[in-house]
Amino acid sequence: MSSGTYRVRRATLDDLAQLRELWQTMTLPVADLEKRLTEFQVAEAPDGKVAGALGLQMLEGQGLLHSEAFADFSIADHLRPLLWNRVQSVATNHGLFRLWTGEQAPFWNHCGLVPANTDAPQKLPEAWRGRSNNWLTLQLREDISPVISAEREFAKFMEAEKQRTAKAFQHARTLKFIANFIAFALAIFALAVLIYWFRRNPQALGR
Repeated sequence: MSSGTYRVRRATLDDLAQLRELWQTMTLPVADLEKRLTEFQVAEAPDGKVAGALGLQMLEGQGLLHSEAFADFSIADHLRPLLWNRVQSVATNHGLFRLWTGEQAPFWNHCGLVPANTDAPQKLPEAWRGRSNNWLTLQLREDISPVISAEREFAKFMEAEKQRTAKAFQHARTLKFIANFIAFALAIFALAVLIYWFRRNPQALGR
């Protein structure tokens, strides 16, 4: 059967029963994977059966290809390119900058993923470390997360400065109000004292 007759799409709840069978056949952790159903892309045969599936977990701007499974491995080489094209599209739409996989089928070495160098695994999100000793990786674009992080920190700093400035102005306005109130109170007090003095000394007005 031609690979063009398969439809590749995101997995839905309707696929779960078939995916469970595939995962069990591949001795994958079914209980864990069924909770992450939305990570999977599936290749659907014309009869509606799920012929293959591949997971794409996204974390910290990176993607992990995992848990590939096929109902018939004789057509796996036909389905992998379809799933790979779909995964690339999803990765682009989500702005991922790097892909990783521990899958060891020769196909993954032939579609652009290369063995990770010594330093590369240090770039892995903490949650993925230890899953494989033979990582393959592909950089999709430059990692701009440090720049974004710096911009966010600068924005936070500017917001904090704005708040401090606003508080300083508010404090100044409060002090000005208190000073004006005290000055007004002293003026009233002085006027009251003056009136009292003239009332006690009316002859002072006739001088």
